Parts: sequence; structure tokens; C-alpha cells
Amino acid sequence: MRVISIPHTTPRHTSAVPPQGWRARLLAALGGLALAAGLVGCAGPTPAFDYRIPAQPEAATGTSAKPGWATQRFAVAAANPLATDAGYQVLKAGGSAVDAAVAVQMVLTLVEPQSSGIGGGAFLLHWDGRQIQAYDGRETAPAAADERLFLQPDGKPMAFDDAVVGGRAVGVPGTLRMLELAHRRHGRLPWATLFEPAIRLAEEGFPIGPRLHGLLRQEAHLKRDPVAARYFYQPDGQPWPVGTRVRNPELAAVLRDVATRGADAFYRGPIARDIVAKVQTHPTNPGRLSAEDLAAYRAREREALCADWRQYRLCGFPPPSSGHLAIVQMLGMLEHTPVSTPLADGVPSADFLHAYTEAARLAFADRAQYVADPDFVAAPGGDWRTLIDPAYLRQRAGRIGARSMVRAQAGQPAPLRVSQAAQPDQPEYGTSHISIVDAEGRALAMTTTIEDQFGARQMVRGFLLNNELTDFSFVPTDATGAPIANRVQPGKRPRSSMSPTLVFDRRDGRLVMSAGSPGGALIIHYTAKTLLGTLAWGLNAQQAIDLPNFGSTNGPTLLEKGRFPASTLEALRARGHEVREMDMTSGLQALQRTGTGWFGGADPRREGVVMGD
Repeated sequence: MRVISIPHTTPRHTSAVPPQGWRARLLAALGGLALAAGLVGCAGPTPAFDYRIPAQPEAATGTSAKPGWATQRFAVAAANPLATDAGYQVLKAGGSAVDAAVAVQMVLTLVEPQSSGIGGGAFLLHWDGRQIQAYDGRETAPAAADERLFLQPDGKPMAFDDAVVGGRAVGVPGTLRMLELAHRRHGRLPWATLFEPAIRLAEEGFPIGPRLHGLLRQEAHLKRDPVAARYFYQPDGQPWPVGTRVRNPELAAVLRDVATRGADAFYRGPIARDIVAKVQTHPTNPGRLSAEDLAAYRAREREALCADWRQYRLCGFPPPSSGHLAIVQMLGMLEHTPVSTPLADGVPSADFLHAYTEAARLAFADRAQYVADPDFVAAPGGDWRTLIDPAYLRQRAGRIGARSMVRAQAGQPAPLRVSQAAQPDQPEYGTSHISIVDAEGRALAMTTTIEDQFGARQMVRGFLLNNELTDFSFVPTDATGAPIANRVQPGKRPRSSMSPTLVFDRRDGRLVMSAGSPGGALIIHYTAKTLLGTLAWGLNAQQAIDLPNFGSTNGPTLLEKGRFPASTLEALRARGHEVREMDMTSGLQALQRTGTGWFGGADPRREGVVMGD
């Protein structure tokens, strides 16, 4: 892979409405785009799509104020300006929301390799104007995996980093199969067309941004893979400077092959053989992924999980995701724990934080006890909705008192209690989020991941492999021998916290919002915060995203470092909370309906932007 250093220039404008010169250049670049002529597979000419690499619409700063973006007909929000722009150009050409998502994901594989890509998995929640579909592209455990995958010879669990780095934790990637399935159902532009932006950028180069550069500087393991080291780092071991233009012809070749032959080009043949070789021949931590595992992978369509809350209907992903269940549980419990002043001086108050984090402890206790791949683990009472039943949430809310419970125990949402044990705490990382509404009102929320930062730190043909198997419990049973629901099993999908969310108005059925975030287990709290801010507290999407982050995973009360007054911390400690301030780097994206169209917000903690017309 060839890397050429060029000077980095920072655009002067970062306003919500791009300056006239930038908009004129962009519109000129879009002049060759034409509307799609019918559905994919129909007779007729191939719609024209002339992708143009844009001037950067906003300086990539890693952390910068975002004013929000108003659009009228369509909008796309993603974690990198180049990815957002690729989706924008597809929508401008008459593409559907799914078309735009394919283009965005392919560009993210190139420009945000630390978070997601074709070597990982994703959940896509789609609204076609009549029904919601949930497309599951979660990675699966290889057929040769077993529940002792992450146990040492002495029976103790491996250290997290020892498990992650290498081939052991690599699951069967699902992103491409899932996107191909969704595109067959909802695509308008040809599949191959949607790969053009990423191919062009991979061949002609993209500038290293501050966030990727900063993460490479902090990264301790990526250099151990010679292929990744040559691509991401200079000969002296330092990451390429901000603004260095990086080319990735190997990834371009992979994308061309997939564009031409479909996802089979990835799951069968030379690319699949190279993935398997990389996993199985790692010198210190080989994995069990096989060519048969890749060839056998199937994306799944699941029934979206929806629940009423106030005047809204919240729809999200069912298990193997735990995100939507936990969010609905917390919001439902808060309805029975009213707080008169949720915001004080523009930030969540101590009273609210006490009630919220207590509800979070209860929700995360249930999550650890019950939630796993539904093909392997039965829901309590045979239905996941028992966990969000209003009567059950009312009963659980009754456990919230004046002082913190510090750590909660799982409840009993159904008469017959399951025999499985609660999963111990362990790290969860990674991820990127995409929200899109197209010109015909179709919409999606898609959360996509390779799990840890830079995944398994294994590079194959220009992309990184996931370490998603570390989302399973490292230990298969508790001290009494009771099995843990989310233990490793062959062909199983690990539990996730990804929370792609679509919100509807119960009164007229109209779509109100698309939202989601990266952030491991804290995705649940970041997404819940945005829903509370917009739907309960009257903030716009950008204001809600900007609020300081907070939460609990059934342990300490977590607060975003430096964002809360000392009096709030003191008030929580007086109620028995163990307060821990920390960096909480969400990457929220949200699109919110307004009277004139859509208003989009992007997280100031990352480099995302919103574009639309």
C-alpha cells in the first residue's frame, strides 16, 4: 500500500450552513448525478452516478462544537465527513436510505477503520413507510469454538487484551451479507454503484484525520501485525501525520470484487482463504475460523422490538442486542420515579442522576441474567417483552429508594425463573452509527462495529478483522456451575449493546427520529440520554447530544469527566453512590423531524457531520 504525505489544510468554515463557496463547489461536483430509473433488477438503463471526491465540508477536529443541520427532503448522519458525503451523493442521485448506508459503510471501512468495516458486523433497523424490518448482520462464533475459548489451562479467564489481539476472538463477519440482503429488498441504485465512492477514495487517497491519528498514537497492539504496521505507521514507528494522504489499493480491489460479484466474493474464494489463513496462523493467538464458517454465514431478518413510551412508540433491535430492552426498561422505570427538575443549569441534576442510574442498575442486572442470542437462549416466559411489560417495570421501579442500591439483582419478569447465571462484568468497546432518511421518507438506523479499537489488530487485504467473540462471557458458568446465557457456543451470535433506534408518534404513526451511538455497553446510556433530551426535555437533537454523558452498568455511577459541578458529585455520594468521573466518548448521530423537514445532530466528541437537502 502506497502512502504519500501532503500538506494538511483546514477549511475556514465550520458553520451549520456551509459557506456559499463550499456549497457551490459541492453542487457543481454533483452536477453529473441523475435520478435512479426504477428498482434494481428491473429492465432499463443503469442509473448514472458520478461520484466526486469533495472538498472537506468541515474540519475534522475530533472534538468540536456542532450547531446542528436543518434539511428539508433527506439527510444522512455518519461519523466521518467523507462517509456522510458519500451517502449524501447517493441520496442526491435518487438512491434509497439503504443505498446510502451501503456507500457510507464502505467509506467508513476506509476512513474510520478503528470502529467498523467489512471485517465486522452490524444491526440495521429500516422503515419503508409501512413496516419496520430488523436486519441482523451480527458476527457468529466459528463451528469449532466452544465455551472454553477464553479460558486458560488453569481454568481462569484470559486477560482481555490477550484474548483480543490475534485470531482467537475473530467471529464470522456479517456486515456485507446483511447489507446485501437489505439492498435486495430496498435498494434503488445498482449494488456496484454504491461501492464507487470508497473505491475512488481508496485508490486516490484520503487524508488522515486528527481522531484516527490520535488513536494510532495511543494504540499499543496494532504494530504487532506487520501488514497493519506498514499501512498505519511510518518506518520510525510513528503514525502518519494528520493530513497525510493514504491510499489503500488492496481494499479498492476487494471492494471492486464485491461490487462485481456480490458478497460471495468476500465469503468464498481467495478473500475468504486469506481471512482464514490470517486467523489460523497467528503466531501466538490463533483462532478457529474456517472457510466453511464464512461460506455458511447468513444474515437474519428479525422482528423489531417496539414499546410505547409517553406519546411515542420506540422501536429497536431485539436480542442478540440488549440495547433496546435496557433503554425501554430504564425509561419505563423513570415514569414511576418522577423528578421535578431533571436539568439544573443546563446539565442533568443530582436528583435525576440518582433515579436514572438506579434504574440503570436494575436494567443491567436483567441484561446480565437473561439476554443472549435467541437461537440459543429462551426469553423469560418465552417472550422478550416480559422484560419491558409495564407491570414488571412498575414493580422494578419500586426498588428505587432515597439511597443507592450500589448493585442490583436481576428481577423475575416471568413465573418460571430460568436456571442460567448472571454474566460477570467485562469490557465492551468499539462501533460507529449511521442515521439516514431518504427523499421518499424511508429511514434507517444502523450501528456497525468491529468491537475493540482496531478490532483484533489483524489486517487482511486492506481491512481489519473484528474481535467480536470477546462480547461473549469469558467464563461459561458461575461458581455453582450454572450456565451463563451469553457463553461461547458454536454458531452463536454474541450479545451486543448496539441500539439503533427509530421513534414514531403514536398519534399519527409518523417517524419522529432516527438515533444511535457507538460506545460499548455505554451505547445504551448515550442513546437513552438523546431520547430523554429530545422527547422528554424539549431539546433539539444537537442540544441533546451535547449534554454530558452519564450512566451505570450496575456498578459505580459514571459521569463524563469535567462536565458536572462538584455539588452534583457531592449530592450523589451523600446518597451512597460510588461516583467515577471518566472520559465517555460517545459518537451519537440523530435525525429529528421538524415542521419543515429534518434536523440532524452529530456528536462533538467525534468527527461526524450531517448533510442533506
